[in-house]
Amino acid sequence: MIDTNEVIDFFDRLAPGWDANMIRNEEVINCILDNAGVKAEKDILDVACGTGVLIPDYCRRKVKSITAIDISPKMVEIAKSKFTASSVLCEKENTVISFICGDVENYDFGCLFDCIVIYNAFPHFPDPVRLIDGLTQKLKPEGILTVAHGMSREKINAHHQGSALHVSNGLMSAEELAGIMAERLTVTKIISDENMYQVVGMGR
Repeated sequence: MIDTNEVIDFFDRLAPGWDANMIRNEEVINCILDNAGVKAEKDILDVACGTGVLIPDYCRRKVKSITAIDISPKMVEIAKSKFTASSVLCEKENTVISFICGDVENYDFGCLFDCIVIYNAFPHFPDPVRLIDGLTQKLKPEGILTVAHGMSREKINAHHQGSALHVSNGLMSAEELAGIMAERLTVTKIISDENMYQVVGMGR
């Protein structure tokens, strides 16, 4: 069983070098965000936002708001330092950004979201079924929940066999995740190939 405090400590340690070690595939990220319904005037919840790696992408799509939450204080601190009100891109697109350090499963946002995105983080949550249940309740009617990774399931699981082993459940098959989502949402996309992993569900 994953210990939440160990997850916090793990990502706090990694935070200072996170951006330097990040590998981006622009084509894959754009595909993920297209499938996730991220577009102009949408309210986005970025779950386990890390250092805010997707925030510029949301802003370029002219979303209305971004609520970025992460359980790691160090990750949130770095994200905040990069994307304040003075962030030229987000200011130009009139995107409102809020940063929260907290556990998304226990946090009351006081609002619902058009799009909820979990990018490169899903295996680090202790109970996937509980997570999907909780996030489904945070969607607007016909809102879209996305679980995605910017590389293959095989690569993610191989990577997590290293130092992340104690803070990862491993990435389940896309079909298994789709089965969990299908009990609560209408599954609209299942992708698991050599380049990416994504399962998308829409509120009913």
